[in-house]
Amino acid sequence: MEIDQNACYEAISARDRRFDGRFFTAVKTTGIYCRPICPATTPKRQNVVFYPTAAAAGEAGYRPCLRCRPEATPDVGVWRGSFNTVNRALAFIEDGALDDKGDVGGLADRLGVGERHLRRLFREHLGASPVAVAQTRRVHLAKQLLHETRLPMSEVALASGFGSVRRFNETFQTLFRRSPSSLRRAGRSEVPAAAGGVTVRLRYRAPYDWPAMLSFLSARAIPGMELVEDNAYSRVIDLGGAIGSVQVTQAHDEDALIAQIRFPALSRLPAIIARLRRVFDLTADPEAINEHLVRDASLAPMIAARPGLRAPGGWDGFELAVRAILGQQITVKAAIGLAGKLVERYGEPAPPSATGDARLTRAFPRAERMANDDLQLGMPPSRVRSLRSLARAVADDPNLLEMGRNLDEAVERLKALPGVGEWTAQYIALRGMREPDAFPAADVGLMRALADETGLRPTEAQLLERAEAWRPWRAYAAQHLWAASSTATEKAA
Repeated sequence: MEIDQNACYEAISARDRRFDGRFFTAVKTTGIYCRPICPATTPKRQNVVFYPTAAAAGEAGYRPCLRCRPEATPDVGVWRGSFNTVNRALAFIEDGALDDKGDVGGLADRLGVGERHLRRLFREHLGASPVAVAQTRRVHLAKQLLHETRLPMSEVALASGFGSVRRFNETFQTLFRRSPSSLRRAGRSEVPAAAGGVTVRLRYRAPYDWPAMLSFLSARAIPGMELVEDNAYSRVIDLGGAIGSVQVTQAHDEDALIAQIRFPALSRLPAIIARLRRVFDLTADPEAINEHLVRDASLAPMIAARPGLRAPGGWDGFELAVRAILGQQITVKAAIGLAGKLVERYGEPAPPSATGDARLTRAFPRAERMANDDLQLGMPPSRVRSLRSLARAVADDPNLLEMGRNLDEAVERLKALPGVGEWTAQYIALRGMREPDAFPAADVGLMRALADETGLRPTEAQLLERAEAWRPWRAYAAQHLWAASSTATEKAA
């Protein structure tokens, strides 16, 4: 990936926050890499070189700065959304694909590409190998946990994806030339801990429309499983057969969300954090997305009104797919009513010790149970068949609803399931698979938002043709259109 070295130097000289996360500064004389906003004295131009990612700087032999803390950088980059295979690979790495016994060959197989080709793509777009990216992720998470929690060292090592405490200690000695415990003493930026759990900050690039995100999640909150109140979102989570909970609020002192995580298996913490980042769309770069979409005269005022609007994701692909099928041809309120019955009848019980809130009582039903039940919830028989077919397919292939090689392949795979048409497949791809270019063009709300002064709405074909100019960010265009359509409906009412 090519970056303008001279432009980067101007950015660090001005400590321009707009470039935080877009590149990293490596100082040849100290062997340290920093964020563009590092408070240290700006080094001379001949003593610095710039890298597109922290992983690239680390693989080149530089170690993270202890003052500006690269692990606190918003997780965005100019490459996001620009190359599907790299984007998907990073999502798998965030979920731990290269931790424990995972290898690059297995990751390449999941993506449908050759290992050599995948390594070349990482070099081209990120300037680092997949292994280096995974290692940087582990180190950054471990350092964040050292600063922000009181977890014992053995639990920090486990929670950040290191296979052993010995490997954890050796890595920190190599990178920072000091032990993890001494780094903790030097940091002292601890976040107040959640009772019986872990509290971490999840940083993003501003602006971020937190009220809009909460409003979206509140309208779709399933009773007994989700709760939105007091400016916070809480839910029961089920991961790897264990039950826990998360509560997410917005930080008041920086551009970050604060996640309180209660879960019995700390080794699942990286996967939980990765899912939260997808649910709340924390890797989006609103400046880049908005700059592209405002070229459309109809979208421009919508974006000006909501510059921090994000595309909410789903916690789990199966859960999101079930929600989508339940919502076919009925209102959101009616769909949530059906989902509430489904969770109450088939969801896994959540003990109070796992949630800390007596109102959060069940996790979303597992595919295996739904596949073997009659699902009598007062729905049409065709919808019941669709749900059971989906559940059986996911039970047989747990990877069915993960990202594929590309959006078109994912949509065709979903449409092969009974009862899943183009709209449902695109909606699942948008929220469940986090496809930034997914676009359910048949949605009435999208058409209503682009009606002319006489009330005439575009057809699905016309909307698709117009949306070509919005690629590769059609999912964000859809979110703005839905928001505008909802506002217009509320005013009319």
